[in-house]
Amino acid sequence: MVMTKPATRPANPRFSSGPCAKPPTWKLDDLSDASLGRSHRAAVGKSKLKEAIELTREVLRVPHDHKIGIVPASDTGAFEMAMWSMLGERPVQMVAWESFGAGWVTDVVKQLKIEATTHTAEYGEIVDMAALDYDQDVCFTWNGTTSGVRVASGDVIPADREGLTLCDATSAAFAQDLPWDKLDVTTFSWQKVMGGEAAHGMLILSPRAVERLESYTPAWPLPKIFRLTKGGKLIDGIFEGATINTPSMLAVEDYLVALKWAKSIGGLDALMHRANANAQAIWNFTASRDWIANLASDRSIRSNTSVCLKFTDDRITDGAAFAKAVAKRLEAEGVALDVGAYRDAPAGLRIWCGATVETSDIEAMLPWLEWAFETEIAAF
Repeated sequence: MVMTKPATRPANPRFSSGPCAKPPTWKLDDLSDASLGRSHRAAVGKSKLKEAIELTREVLRVPHDHKIGIVPASDTGAFEMAMWSMLGERPVQMVAWESFGAGWVTDVVKQLKIEATTHTAEYGEIVDMAALDYDQDVCFTWNGTTSGVRVASGDVIPADREGLTLCDATSAAFAQDLPWDKLDVTTFSWQKVMGGEAAHGMLILSPRAVERLESYTPAWPLPKIFRLTKGGKLIDGIFEGATINTPSMLAVEDYLVALKWAKSIGGLDALMHRANANAQAIWNFTASRDWIANLASDRSIRSNTSVCLKFTDDRITDGAAFAKAVAKRLEAEGVALDVGAYRDAPAGLRIWCGATVETSDIEAMLPWLEWAFETEIAAF
């Protein structure tokens, strides 16, 4: 017998993995101070961009000797900029355990054609990071947005490495404690844990990364939006708010609102606590049911932001069709939006648990997930 519909609905049913839910206190009026219709190179625009950089540093606890820049084209643009500008000086270790990491492998091997060793793992698993050669450059994602897996810690990355570590941290920043002394290049976007708008990326460079930029010139031509140096020196303006191309000052204001909210609730520690509580609510739910499980069986590498789930009931004969039906039913009820697994990932669900999501909404959604499962399995 199919259970009746739950009585309580999430106040906010937005569980998309990007763009993600806005901070819980967000309202449109918060953007009224945006410097619209003004040049981003005017004093007011520059001050807003610089404020975004400095608040990022404060909330993420980025060391003062690291450079932080706002760059075009979201996390993708930031990571492409880093690869095209810095790789090629030495061989590369390419690491992939989900779709975005696999994309970086394609760019290095087929586009840049650099000497590279590729290390891969299946969705829900992770590469042995201790087995990598850190005297070569290493490119990896910290948190697999599409696989629900994250690097447990940076302990295995040697302090005396010769190569650079290039880390795509787009669904980890602001929810996980990134080890800045082990990361030479770190990229992320505003639309993940902070719930910002698209098209803007963040590029954080260690002193070692700056040294590489100023001492090495790639063999290939660089498009204007990838150029971080001029005359062999870092373009400091990029890291002080003078962006390469025109940013959306409305999106900048939105990011500032999110950063100020993060600071007001206690900064990074509070953000991590919120994400952990959200993920734990789902882990507790799946642990007590035999029809659904975390895609990552190893608890130590489970993501606390992009929680990926798989259906395990033996009665399901077409996993992809069943997962889509459950996601569609949840959306039709208005209780969980955009929770289908990523198109390249195994069939299942992906529920965003980043810091802007309220645990009470996760807890209200889970009985609906059970109802949707029972409804679909009865009709399947």
